[in-house]
Amino acid sequence: MVLKRAGVADLPAIRDFLAAHAEFVMFPLNNLGVYGFEGAHDYSVRFFVAEGDAGITDVLTLTRGGMAMPFLPTCRFAEAARALRGEQVTGIIGPRDHVRGVQAAMGLTDAPTLLNRDEPHFVLSLGQLRVPEGPGVLHPLTEAPQDVILAWMAAYEREALNAPPDEMVARAIHRYDSYRTRASHVVLMEDGVPLAMTGFNAQVPGMVQIGGVYTPPLLRGRGHARRALALHLEDARTRGIDRATLFAASDMAARAYRAIGFERIGAWCLLVFSGPQVAQ
Repeated sequence: MVLKRAGVADLPAIRDFLAAHAEFVMFPLNNLGVYGFEGAHDYSVRFFVAEGDAGITDVLTLTRGGMAMPFLPTCRFAEAARALRGEQVTGIIGPRDHVRGVQAAMGLTDAPTLLNRDEPHFVLSLGQLRVPEGPGVLHPLTEAPQDVILAWMAAYEREALNAPPDEMVARAIHRYDSYRTRASHVVLMEDGVPLAMTGFNAQVPGMVQIGGVYTPPLLRGRGHARRALALHLEDARTRGIDRATLFAASDMAARAYRAIGFERIGAWCLLVFSGPQVAQ
């Protein structure tokens, strides 16, 4: 059975399938809930699905902006490449083996990239959360000095996302506005001094995905990020969230996540092309 373009009638089954594998598909689930199906926003989604005797087996998500997000447990990489033929693809993100399989099937192994990174993927049941002692309490993003946070976000764009120097500031401003609108991020502060930032880049019922974690270089190695994240998750737990997932950009980050209870479940891939690639 080939991957076929999904319609509105397929959405209930797609939601159920994705929800059953939420830790691997937080971006598609979040984008569907927030930006909608086949809408005008760059983050709105369309789906291609494969089915077996028991229902859906694989889902390929493509945003209007061109980001492909494969979840293909039965390894339908060639079929995914055919489904994307003629599309402008700006990147591929998802479980590492799925991303690399689709990239190879599309003939884009050597395509120039802005970001091309495999990262360890973690999950945590919030009943196992460990909150470390330390300085600082959480504040909404808007209560922290805006100039400091914008500088952090520009640095994050450079360090974590390899943003071109001439785009860092504009991207940081866009990120700040997005975080503020969604009230998704918080800042650990002590006596008015920001120590670390953390937040959720995707949320679905019962689960959050962490993103945008940042500590400035001079404050690293003191446990601020892990405390900020643990406090944020502790608050989320009081609101009915029982699971969290993330992927780590560095060994230091991975150690911090393990310290508060996260366990590795696999590998994630972030692949962003230097410019849109036309799938062949």
